[in-house]
Amino acid sequence: MNLHLQEVVNKSQLRKFIYLPPKLYASYASWVPPLYADEWNFHNPQHNASLAYSDVIRIIAYQDQHVAGRIMGIINKKYNEQQGESTARFFNLDCINDPSVATALIREIETWSKGKGMNKVIGPYGFSDKDPQGLQVEGFEHLPVIATPSNPPYLQNLVETAGYQKELDCISYRMEVPKTLPPPYERIYERIIQHHQLRLIEFKNKRRLKPYIVPVFRLVNATYGHLFGFVPMSEEEMKRFAAQYLPVLDPAFVKVVSDETGEPVAFVVAMPDMSRGMQKAKGKLFPLGFIHILRAMKKSRQLNLLLGAVMPRYRGKGVTVLIAKALFATALQRGMECMDSHLILESNHLMRAECENLGGKVYKRYRVYQKTL
Repeated sequence: MNLHLQEVVNKSQLRKFIYLPPKLYASYASWVPPLYADEWNFHNPQHNASLAYSDVIRIIAYQDQHVAGRIMGIINKKYNEQQGESTARFFNLDCINDPSVATALIREIETWSKGKGMNKVIGPYGFSDKDPQGLQVEGFEHLPVIATPSNPPYLQNLVETAGYQKELDCISYRMEVPKTLPPPYERIYERIIQHHQLRLIEFKNKRRLKPYIVPVFRLVNATYGHLFGFVPMSEEEMKRFAAQYLPVLDPAFVKVVSDETGEPVAFVVAMPDMSRGMQKAKGKLFPLGFIHILRAMKKSRQLNLLLGAVMPRYRGKGVTVLIAKALFATALQRGMECMDSHLILESNHLMRAECENLGGKVYKRYRVYQKTL
């Protein structure tokens, strides 16, 4: 068959690039589309500051004049300079189940990367760990949750056929919402309530929540620096993320702990699952998509953990127990039955232990691949 690769160089081609996956995965029942408004912002330098310090290339594959796949190449120059690396990434890999198409797309990124002086390619991986990471390789019977990859099972074989091996895995835990904490946790809770000058902050509306959004992101910067692929957020990026997520956040599922000065030292953000609503909305908020999403969140019995952090000096002092007890109480009040931990690095044994102590079981796995050029 005739295979042709085309670089995206104008808005019309970018539109085709962004809206390609639903054409490929229409028959795949577990595929969940992204919010396309977010996708446009991701590719827009006015909304995505990462584009200012990264080299990118976008490729669409055509087979016999039919769209057959896409891929994005990324060189995050800021991250490479910070880490002393010469690593490129591939991202947005979506294609038909044909090794020749996938290999051609990936080889194009490799050639581009070599031309930029890179000696390694990882992927799927975006600008940072805040973008969906890896390919889902286990747990396809469960719908993906927001900000995680959604791909058919065959993509794993296509990437491995192109010569890629595991760089790292991220895993997701599923756990029941506990009606009571295990006795050791309850003892920790009582101790921290009595002897620490910490204050749990809960929210009833977005107006009260809004002033905490940027301080929470500053806390992320202070605590996530050691994680794979993490790039600190600028103040502008913090404001962009706040504008992106605040409209869909339920303030009741945001918990913040502050010290005696009022400074946030820990937080967690969670939200009811919206995956079914995203499918019905087909990734579009308007004219009626937002109704499907809100309805799905209202009906959902699954709570998805999105983000959390604890200031290093407060780790191991029971702050997570304070947050967990409050979050579980709200979840039970709202009729939640289970939780998704979101992505956790396989090597993050502290977080894994927290999930397993609460009865969590690994039910999804996502893999980032690598290849030396």
